[in-house]
Amino acid sequence: MAQVQRTPLADQAAELLLERIRSGEWELGEKLPGETTLAPQLGVGRSTVREAIRQLAGRGVLSSRQGAGVFVTALDVREDWDQVLARADIIAVIEARIAIETEAAGLAASRRTPRDLHAIRRALDLRWQRRAGIEEHVDADTAFHRAIVAAAHNPILLELFDGFTPRLRQAMIDMLRIRDAHGSEADQHVHANLADAIAQRDAIAASAQSRTHLSSLADALR
Repeated sequence: MAQVQRTPLADQAAELLLERIRSGEWELGEKLPGETTLAPQLGVGRSTVREAIRQLAGRGVLSSRQGAGVFVTALDVREDWDQVLARADIIAVIEARIAIETEAAGLAASRRTPRDLHAIRRALDLRWQRRAGIEEHVDADTAFHRAIVAAAHNPILLELFDGFTPRLRQAMIDMLRIRDAHGSEADQHVHANLADAIAQRDAIAASAQSRTHLSSLADALR
């Protein structure tokens, strides 16, 4: 038989502190009162306060600075990235992709190596070869765009792109099934032009072409 579990005092204290931070009692960057002040306010011992602070530090809300004290580094707990994407409207996801890939395309044009360019060209060819099946085409298209983001040599941009991929994949498949049109020569030509701009180290053109392409994709989904 399941039993009611008592919540540890440190967990309760952490939640009370978090609620006070959310309510605006302390501003971003502000120093918290010391343990001797917080302990009686929360009705717990100093060791429990320390554990509560440690929990909130692990969740990104507080930061302990040696010799200086404890400071507010966020006004709420960061939400799990997968949950954010799962709830996000697909247009919002594409708009975020525009921000990421437009910058990545410009950086790729400036930073790409011969190996990067080979990977982009190869992904472009595979994108054309795999245009018959919708799922295969979507995966090949994603691989092409990922090759460009990888050529930007910014691990954060690549991590963000990879986070979007599962959320976007099914939406793209569904859209192409409804439209019953994909893998056209004109569409391939748009992607080839983007690859050419990167090959020519034209950062302005690469960014512009990436933005135009992804914006048209968002328009098609509206």
